[in-house]
Amino acid sequence: MRAKLNSSILERLRSASHNDVHQCEWPGCREDAPHRAPRSREEFNKFRWFCKVHAAKYNKAWNFFANMTDDEVEAMVRNDTVWNRPSWPIGTGHIVDAFMRGHFTDPLGDLGGQRSQQKNSSVKTPGMGLPANVRSALAVFDLEIPVYTSDVKLRYKELVKRHHPDAQGPSKNSEDRIKAINHAYTVIMEFLDP
Repeated sequence: MRAKLNSSILERLRSASHNDVHQCEWPGCREDAPHRAPRSREEFNKFRWFCKVHAAKYNKAWNFFANMTDDEVEAMVRNDTVWNRPSWPIGTGHIVDAFMRGHFTDPLGDLGGQRSQQKNSSVKTPGMGLPANVRSALAVFDLEIPVYTSDVKLRYKELVKRHHPDAQGPSKNSEDRIKAINHAYTVIMEFLDP
């Protein structure tokens, strides 16, 4: 009984698979075509059927972006990078600016368990969450968080006037100091305006 059941199942499978066999659509080819390929960019659910050799040729010649302008291709690529959903630039708006400058309160402690530096007296050193290069650049300028772009520019002008080699006279110390000031200015400005 078991042998008959297995043979009847095999017969059904063979007949079902025989119905699914297509003939290669390549001109002049009469081979079986088990490999499918989309008909076009607009009809992804409709297929052409090819043998292995002609499927490789068809795939090699396939160009999804055929007959599209550069602007259409660019729009499609941009849309695909956000999974075809609308998006907005990250890091814009007054809330992000306020957070980066230390003017953001977190009364429930959801953003790391500490409240803002202005309200939490247990925070001993302002700017401890900053990268080391930003902290050292702020130390060169003798500034602390919160800091504004206008404050940095004003302090930069003061330091350059005071330590410039033309004002101090040529010396190795003044050149090194100006290099440190310029580097610190670049680091702070990149941090404030990424």
